[in-house]
Amino acid sequence: MNSFVIKGGNKIEGEIEVQGAKNAVLPILAATVLNGGKNIIYNCPGLRDVEITIDVLKNLGCKVEKRGKTLFVDSENMNGCTIPDTLMRQMRSSIIFLGAIIARCKEAVVSMPGGCEIGNRPIDLHLKALRQLGVEITEAHGYINCKADKLKGDNIHLDFPSVGATENIMLAACMAEGITTVTNAAREPEIVDLEAFLNRMGAKISGSGSNVIRIEGVKKLYGVEHQIIPDRIVAATYLSCAAATKGSIILKHVNPNHMNAMTAVLKEMGCKIYTEKSRIILSSPVNRLKAVKRIVTMPYPGFPTDIQSPFMALTSIADGTSVFVENIFENRFQHVEELMRMGADIKVDGRIAVVQGVESLGGATVRAKELRGGAAMILAALAADGVTTVEDIKYIDRGYESIEKYLSSCGANIQRKE
Repeated sequence: MNSFVIKGGNKIEGEIEVQGAKNAVLPILAATVLNGGKNIIYNCPGLRDVEITIDVLKNLGCKVEKRGKTLFVDSENMNGCTIPDTLMRQMRSSIIFLGAIIARCKEAVVSMPGGCEIGNRPIDLHLKALRQLGVEITEAHGYINCKADKLKGDNIHLDFPSVGATENIMLAACMAEGITTVTNAAREPEIVDLEAFLNRMGAKISGSGSNVIRIEGVKKLYGVEHQIIPDRIVAATYLSCAAATKGSIILKHVNPNHMNAMTAVLKEMGCKIYTEKSRIILSSPVNRLKAVKRIVTMPYPGFPTDIQSPFMALTSIADGTSVFVENIFENRFQHVEELMRMGADIKVDGRIAVVQGVESLGGATVRAKELRGGAAMILAALAADGVTTVEDIKYIDRGYESIEKYLSSCGANIQRKE
């Protein structure tokens, strides 16, 4: 079992160039199967989830070559429409291939997806939308079987602004007959990036970033080049690490406009933040961080559920009481027990967590039970007295590219133990 061993107490000070966004690169890689051509994707982060996505593409018959942070994907000779259980169970985001494979092959067979156990994440919105586009779907023995002689545009309303469902609709509808309109669509920056990629290929999509997306089907798409947007959750994690250790940090290759909900909370806690076109500069307060009255996770542009756990670790050493309301996933407080091992004072009642800040945390052996909870453990360990061992870091590697190297370059005492 791999782990991080972290000696707390060092300030995080320096510069970090933020990696490409995990939640943008995965649907864009899925979209490469649509055009049957050659694609070049720049700024791809070195993540376990990206490796699994590459395995899926190869399993479908695509040629994939990786050179540093650049991926070359040739889907011309794609000859498969099935994703086996062994791949689907490793990553929930693999469900995003469903819409793309159906659009390309008019059929698809995938098993039920896996991923971090952070709560109920049903794919019924995905399947309901695909049925509206003309896909016949049957579920049996843990597999989803899809067939469509012809995809036809329709007006689709999402009961919840699901990012994955919005992406699957975009992928399936961009080559359907007629026009598809998605209302109550997800508004995340990663949706905007997917639209930019698809339109570059020749799709006719408009409205991403708003709650209504219009997709006019086309008959042909073409291979293109595209650069992935920076990862706003990773950026917020590094800002939080600097804040937790009374440090300062400069983030490069970041979009401050994607991070307003997160930087607003850091300012409320007493941090000074300066933004430029593609940089964010944070200086933590000389005294203790201030508690936050209330943090409520919401779909974009609200406060992201993905950064809730690192911010809870941050408020655990702030002066005063902070309240968290988790509206997205019912099981996203798994990090609480681990933080309490380090001395945090947190009480949970359903989807509400009340955090009473303590003077300091102490080193302990803790587990990363899921991706973002693992990041919270690292943040807490950096600020804690003594040595902390974070186990099960395979989850962290799913979303953070060599996090120990970036933090070490800014003064952290962190080592990966194989």
